[in-house]
Amino acid sequence: MGRDVRKYGIENWRVIVMAIKLFVTDIDGTLLVTGRAISEKNLRAVHEMIDAGVIFTLATGRMYGATLPIARALGVEASLISYNGALIKTTAGEVIHEETLPKDLALALIEFGEERGWHVQTYAGDRLRYARRNELSDGYELAVNVKGEAVGWDGLKKFSAGSYKILLVTNGTLASDEAIKILTAEFGDRIDALKSNPQYVEITSKGVSKASAIKILAARYGLTIEETLAIGDSGNDIPMIRAAGVGVAMGNASADVKAACDYVTGLCADDGFAAAVDRFVFNR
Repeated sequence: MGRDVRKYGIENWRVIVMAIKLFVTDIDGTLLVTGRAISEKNLRAVHEMIDAGVIFTLATGRMYGATLPIARALGVEASLISYNGALIKTTAGEVIHEETLPKDLALALIEFGEERGWHVQTYAGDRLRYARRNELSDGYELAVNVKGEAVGWDGLKKFSAGSYKILLVTNGTLASDEAIKILTAEFGDRIDALKSNPQYVEITSKGVSKASAIKILAARYGLTIEETLAIGDSGNDIPMIRAAGVGVAMGNASADVKAACDYVTGLCADDGFAAAVDRFVFNR
């Protein structure tokens, strides 16, 4: 289906000719409201599509250790896309694909953040580290239910090797947008920097994204990209929404996400995820 034809609103959805065989969803703001449990309606929708033979996958900026509990809460076995595509690892622990930031690049990014007084977080070995604990680190840990370690700037540099991503936690949209401009000007040929929410700037190696991960999984399962669906709400979801056969934005998605999609579903708080499953998996 061409990307130039977009219909906003459930009442305007069209029938998808090719059956969806791989359903990829973001977590926060899509499958669940951050900090809340998965709704019964969304939980039921996940199991109905799995029972119908659809491959279900989570794709998130979260670390693997913060993604696995969501899969367990769903009661599913799946290949989990974490760190915006830098790691694909099954719930059973099998690593399908991983791509960490080169050590010299990670070190340069940490030093760059230190010079500007940014709050920088690293994720080597699936462990969260930051220079010092503050309200930004506290808010992040509460949102994704993980605990990190304050190691100082020298500690961050020491553990720079093997980081799947680097995260900047800012005070909001304006600060995040400015940071992305500065990072792109300095490192744009080596990194991708996207917002996963107004406060989070996700930094991965160039070309690493949820979209690249979907392509890897589709090939693993012998599927075409046209047989995939991706649903999300934030800037880091745009690559996969554009890449998938069907791209769906949540009703609460940012304007740039809605501009990139084929269809817009309902709000996360209103179980827009389940509505998308009903329409695109079951055509009801």
